[in-house]
Amino acid sequence: MSTFEERQRAFETKFAHDQEMVFKAVARRNKKLGLWAAGLLSKTGADAEAYAMEVIRADFEEAGHEDVFRKVAADLGNLADEPTIRAKMAAFLAEAKAELSQG
Repeated sequence: MSTFEERQRAFETKFAHDQEMVFKAVARRNKKLGLWAAGLLSKTGADAEAYAMEVIRADFEEAGHEDVFRKVAADLGNLADEPTIRAKMAAFLAEAKAELSQG
């Protein structure tokens, strides 16, 4: 195998790993967001976990993060405004990335 092919394979492997880490971080962020929103909705235990899974599944409706935002915003209604939800999404994503980088 040539040096070029080895470098190309290494790049492809790194890209695949990076994409997997992004996917995991976003899924973890969505779970955290779902649990936070569940708390505002007075859901606990299994109900909170089930709601968090609904938020995770909402992310598969379309590309990007707006599908998750819309679901949580619609469910929370007056319990949280847009800036609060978006700030939580950003904070939870940072937490998720930090957790994944620690192993």
